[in-house]
Amino acid sequence: MVPQQQIIKRSFPHYIKELSRIKISSKILIFSTSKINICMNTKIIAVANHKGGVGKTTTVASLGSILSKKGYNVLLIDLDAQSNLTTSLSAPTEGPTIYDALTGKVEELPIVSLNENLHLVPASLTLAMVDVELSTAIARERILSDVLQKAKVEEKYDFVFLDCPPSLGLMTLNAFTASTDIVIPLISEVLPFKGLTMINDFINMVSTRLNPKAHISGILITRWETSNLSRGIEAKLREAVGDTVFQTKIRKNVRLAEAPLERQDILDYDKNSNGAKDYAAFTDEFLAHIQ
Repeated sequence: MVPQQQIIKRSFPHYIKELSRIKISSKILIFSTSKINICMNTKIIAVANHKGGVGKTTTVASLGSILSKKGYNVLLIDLDAQSNLTTSLSAPTEGPTIYDALTGKVEELPIVSLNENLHLVPASLTLAMVDVELSTAIARERILSDVLQKAKVEEKYDFVFLDCPPSLGLMTLNAFTASTDIVIPLISEVLPFKGLTMINDFINMVSTRLNPKAHISGILITRWETSNLSRGIEAKLREAVGDTVFQTKIRKNVRLAEAPLERQDILDYDKNSNGAKDYAAFTDEFLAHIQ
């Protein structure tokens, strides 16, 4: 068996060379978690990675829920046809979904209230057809932006989180075009790094041609394990992109996988779990980071 340190040494030179050319906008501001002391416009945050299983939906559900408990008005939008965000926080809906809003089948954005401060725009399997239905639409990459503007989300919410599908297709393009910030969850393994430069190039294209605000505001390490491989990859990532990597890491925790089965966020499900503690810490860091 090849030692882990040798795997790291052999695998990283090419990836780190690629990572070193990534231009990422990020700034750490004075730490603050009080809504009263924060002055900001609505943040529309795409949580994206074209690799599946990295914790996009868990991050959107956990971060959005914790922010709502802090008193922020939060809207979650499920842009994945698998509708995992929808089913992890609410009962299946028979009503309209984001698909209906994007294709013009309904006039208003279909919003489901989860609690006083937390709302959800659900998705369903019909969203899988949206690429075909909108293939000939004019300015189809701006449809989500138009829908959000029409719904006046910037007058109603402090944060809007877009749970992107595991692809760089039309839904992710719409999310990046509508967003002010992009957060990338990333597993500390070798293979996920292969796609990091690809998504960065995609974001740079969107920023240049469609939305100058689009930028990577942070990379969140998820499913963290205390192995030599994980520590080696984290060190190289921080060496390449610096403070863009959040200091908080989300440890691998079975409670995070169990919570959606009960349609609960991680704090309500088990506030003493490592998953709850990590996402609570990340939320505080996120608030300081995103101002």
